Amino acid sequence: MSDAVKLGKRIRALRLKLALTQAAFAERLGISTSYLNLIENDRRPCTTALLLTLASTFDVDVRTFAGGPQVQLAADLAEAFAGPMFDEHPLTTREVREFVDAQPDVARAVLRLHHAWVQAHDSLDALAVRVSETQDGSPDLAGPGRVRMSSEQVSDYIERHDNHFPELESEAERLWRDAALERENLFPTLARYLERTHGVTVRIGTVGEMRGAVRRFDPLRRELLLSEVLRRGSRHFQLAHQIGLLSGAPILARAPQDPIFTSDEARTLARVSLANYFASAVLMPYADFLRAATTERYNLELLGHRFRVSFEQVCHRLTMLHRPGGEGIPFLMVRVDIAGNISKKFAPGGKPRLPRFGGICPLWNVHAAFTQPGIIRTQVQRFPGGETHFSVARTVRRDAGNFTSPPVMYAIALACDIRFARQIMHADGLDLASAASVPVGLTCRTCERMECQARAFPALQRSATIDENVRGVSFYAPVDAATG
Repeated sequence: MSDAVKLGKRIRALRLKLALTQAAFAERLGISTSYLNLIENDRRPCTTALLLTLASTFDVDVRTFAGGPQVQLAADLAEAFAGPMFDEHPLTTREVREFVDAQPDVARAVLRLHHAWVQAHDSLDALAVRVSETQDGSPDLAGPGRVRMSSEQVSDYIERHDNHFPELESEAERLWRDAALERENLFPTLARYLERTHGVTVRIGTVGEMRGAVRRFDPLRRELLLSEVLRRGSRHFQLAHQIGLLSGAPILARAPQDPIFTSDEARTLARVSLANYFASAVLMPYADFLRAATTERYNLELLGHRFRVSFEQVCHRLTMLHRPGGEGIPFLMVRVDIAGNISKKFAPGGKPRLPRFGGICPLWNVHAAFTQPGIIRTQVQRFPGGETHFSVARTVRRDAGNFTSPPVMYAIALACDIRFARQIMHADGLDLASAASVPVGLTCRTCERMECQARAFPALQRSATIDENVRGVSFYAPVDAATG
């Protein structure tokens, strides 16, 4: 039976709202109680004639039973139930729709409650960001009542360790020695090591065989399939990643037990993230990579060619160079999609406190990078507190290798304190002392620049005052009242 004729729960909701028994309701409609019971349980369709009788008898709009606002209500509620708060209580679209049909008023109340929670949650997050900017140390954003996604928990764990894990660096160096790896023959040497130590054979699989995956490991057959669409550097990365998972480095077993992780999903994601770290350390050995980065003055694209890795992998590796006595430049990194959603982020020492979800200030060059795909854009950024950063940004593209699957484009920004800019070749030619810096913030909710033309939301510390007769540079920018 199609949804178009499944009106039973809506009819039952109307009857209960009118406080009528089935017998009384059926009598007024001129049908039997048993037939009404079948209709309410969606075992009989509600005919057009009966629907018109119902509408005229009880003075209700017949469109109420044809979807309309209820369809939108179900969609809004389904979106709310898709949030991290309900991860342990997943609801299907059908269950949500049935709930809305049966109890529309209660559904509206639940949705309103959820909206109030989201607003309070966002304000708490924004306030926490401001606290972290004015006090020593970072506040605990995982306080009572806060619901955190698995990705947030892993991000907090990595940030707590300053994105540097000495044990994994040592494991990567040991692999180079034990496997006698050769940079120009990295794939065959890694594959031989995997087969010799773990009995795993490596094979390149077709797109159809991979069924949407780029790496697929079969523990029973001891076979690792890598997609044919992966380029050389990505194949190396996936091989090293699998070795990291199978080698069972102590930290991969120990780290997921950290109390910061509250679900199996978060613990698994932590293992995956640490295995990715290990793979980066294998492809770009710490000492060699730091030496090359320093010698070549952080020429991002040249480093990618030298180590046979992607632009994104180079940027990510540069955020890991925090070995005592052998540090690189402390870089901030953020990756966004074309809608501004943040999918990867790291700030040294947790400052500035980057927002957990999209999006960051629209004036950052990471957004402008989408206007010139593949071109590195530079920017000198000035934050409200007076800190000045030098930033480079460029787009990266993810291809599925299949015409029917459109590519996905991201933009990555790598930034550091302005005092390090002269060590970076991308800053050559810029008069950093007098260069026009762009006034940026983190998010509109926490930014103090009330006059910003790009402001999209009112600031947390100042309520919006809307005057229908006066318009400022942006809708939420304050203006003086007109005089004279």
